[in-house]
Amino acid sequence: MTTVLSLGGSIVAPEGPDQAFLSAFISVVREHLAVDPERRLILVVGGGGPARAWQRAFRESGGPAEDTDAQDWIGIMATRLNAQLVKALLGALCPQGVVTDPTSLTIFMGRVLVAAGWKPGFSTDFDAVLLAERFGADRVVNLSNIAKVYTDDPRTNPEAKPIDALTWAEFRAIVGDEWIPGKNVPFDPVATRKAAELGLSVSCVAGRDLGNLRRVLEGASFVGTTIGPD
Repeated sequence: MTTVLSLGGSIVAPEGPDQAFLSAFISVVREHLAVDPERRLILVVGGGGPARAWQRAFRESGGPAEDTDAQDWIGIMATRLNAQLVKALLGALCPQGVVTDPTSLTIFMGRVLVAAGWKPGFSTDFDAVLLAERFGADRVVNLSNIAKVYTDDPRTNPEAKPIDALTWAEFRAIVGDEWIPGKNVPFDPVATRKAAELGLSVSCVAGRDLGNLRRVLEGASFVGTTIGPD
């Protein structure tokens, strides 16, 4: 049984690497895998604070804001550094190198596969969806710095309400259809379209709540938002 975790860079490295979180997260991974030798995990790691900081430095140092490819590549490199750290912490559980092209992967060795950003125009959420398709996972667990999807941005709209479940069409009405490098949404619009096409379900949960993550992985009741086929 393979589960895909889209591990938001904002929890791996909000500014720099969060060592306490990483240590605790790796422990949860090891516990989950120890229960059943058939269990496998795919971890797709985002860029977080470093990606946004370096993209901002590009723009504020004279880089043209319309050059989205350049900004994407900067963010991609941040995802690869974060992913390499996660892979190294997993040791023998992850014998393969960090995956940087989800379309070229033909084999899954070991118990955990770690992936990072691929190419401009796509976020790590999209990579997670492609890897779910490639290895037959029917669900992606999206770990970010929010506990649920809201009807609007709760930081700017005090009337925004949390949502327990919604369809892909309802979710697209919230996040839109355009990908912008560094865009901070629960699940990116390009990945959303692909997940809807494949009939995948995505569970959006607070990545730092590791007790809740354990419940998600074990199939128990959890706090979060489930997005599924229309």
